[in-house]
Amino acid sequence: MTFKKPFRAVPIIEGKVYRRKRRYARAKRIGFPVAVLGAAAVVGAAIGITPSIGLPALRPGYDDTVTSCTVTDGDTIRCNGERIRLLGIDAPELPGHCRTGRNCAPGDGYASKRSLGDAMIGTIHISRIGEDHYGRTLAILSSDRGDLSCWQLEHGQAIYKPQWDDGRHVARVCPKAALLSD
Repeated sequence: MTFKKPFRAVPIIEGKVYRRKRRYARAKRIGFPVAVLGAAAVVGAAIGITPSIGLPALRPGYDDTVTSCTVTDGDTIRCNGERIRLLGIDAPELPGHCRTGRNCAPGDGYASKRSLGDAMIGTIHISRIGEDHYGRTLAILSSDRGDLSCWQLEHGQAIYKPQWDDGRHVARVCPKAALLSD
């Protein structure tokens, strides 16, 4: 009888010992990195550093830049999985998104979405303000073309909502556009 691959025979008596040695060698190989990471976590916790994975309160702070952004509609974008709502404006909804009984902004939702996409050129800067009741981040966003809320107002793709303008930011940055949309 011939074997195609070399056969490594382990005596039955030494089987348990052999497996134990192999398990110990593997544990030794992965044990050091795990011990180092564990020690780093303990030291980090002792000096006040906490992990930011999955903790929304520890997202990057104000005056950051965001990347990998896509436009959801005329007043909402998604950057790296974070849903971000533009501060102080209401854009027309895409067809089928305006709930019955809600007073939605007038206009073409697709044109508003396209306009916001046109404004998102270059580096996108963000200043986070808070969170709305849908769990979206409320923020002031700007690109190389200026403040995105103002862009939408100036191009007639959104209406100004003073009750949604925390700190009257939009009214200060683009007062003419805010007055025209009222």
